[in-house]
Amino acid sequence: MEIIICGFGGQGIVRAGYILGYAAAVMEDKESSFVPSYGPEARGGECASRIVISNERIDYPFITTVDILIAMAQPAYNKYIEYLKPGGIILHDEDLVKPDERASKASEIYSVPATRIAERLGNRIVANIVMLGFFCAVTKIIGYDAMKKAVEAGVPARFKEINLKAFDKGYNYGLEVIGKDKRKALAVQ
Repeated sequence: MEIIICGFGGQGIVRAGYILGYAAAVMEDKESSFVPSYGPEARGGECASRIVISNERIDYPFITTVDILIAMAQPAYNKYIEYLKPGGIILHDEDLVKPDERASKASEIYSVPATRIAERLGNRIVANIVMLGFFCAVTKIIGYDAMKKAVEAGVPARFKEINLKAFDKGYNYGLEVIGKDKRKALAVQ
C-alpha cells in the first residue's frame, strides 16, 4: 500500500507520516517505510510524507503509484494527484482542497472537515491527527488500538490529550461516513 500525505509545513504532515509508519511497523508488526520531504521553509512550504505499508518485505521504499492520497492543502494536491493510480482513494480536507477532474480516476473520494474539527477542539494544528483517525476508520489498514497507541507515542506529552481527542473525532467521523453508505466501507489490504 503506497500512501502520500501532503500539505504545507506547519500542518503536521511529517509527524502524521511518522505516526502512520510507526503504527504499521511497531504496533502491527508490518513492513513499513517512511520518507518525508519538505522545502527549506519551516512553515508554509510544501511537504509530503510517503509511506509504504506491506505484509511482505519492502524492496523499494519510494512511491511509484499512490494507492491513497491524503491532501491537506491545494498546491500539494495539485502536485501529487498525478501519482494517484486508477482506482486509488483520495482523502482531503474539505475546506482546503477542492478536487478537480483529475480526481475522476479515484474509486473513492472522501471530504473530511479535518481543520474545522480541529478548530472546534481548540487547536487547528491537530487536523493531521483528525485525518489519521478518519483514515483508520475508513481504510482498516491499521487497527484502531494500534493507531491510537502510535498517536500517543508520536506526539509531545503536553499535547497528548488534545491529539487523542482529535484522533477519536476523526475516527468517529469516519465511522459516520461509512455508516451512511455501507458501500463505502473499505477493507483495504
